[in-house]
Amino acid sequence: MTGFKIPVSVLVVVHTPALDVLLLERASRPGFWQSVTGSVDHKDEPLETTALREVREETGIDAAAFRLSRWNVVNTFEIYPQWRHRYGPGVTRNTEHVFSLEVPGRLPVTIAPGEHLAHLWLPWREAAEKCFSWSNHDAILALPQRARALV
Repeated sequence: MTGFKIPVSVLVVVHTPALDVLLLERASRPGFWQSVTGSVDHKDEPLETTALREVREETGIDAAAFRLSRWNVVNTFEIYPQWRHRYGPGVTRNTEHVFSLEVPGRLPVTIAPGEHLAHLWLPWREAAEKCFSWSNHDAILALPQRARALV
């Protein structure tokens, strides 16, 4: 174990059937709102396991009790300079795998205090506009089509 994060992550858009989306405000960057995100713990950790773990760690929601859907959408992007110190020397790009998690309604959320300051449930269009990340924004905008395809 090197102590560095692996530059492979998940983005999990947590939403209700009415397409209300859960957003979390980053503790390290107040005003930066996002869906659940997180890196794999080790190179052999399945992405679905990472997604379930991150939802539980960041929200207290037991994602295994609901429908987790892997979108087979992969985004590769530059790691923001303020977060590069978490990765090994020379690592500047991250590969993100997109998932959604449909929950039955606006569930209670227990945020991870070291990671987040607050949470919001917003209608999908408002949630997309509030996200600082282009990949998160785009995933939320794609949610209505994805949700219809899963029915």
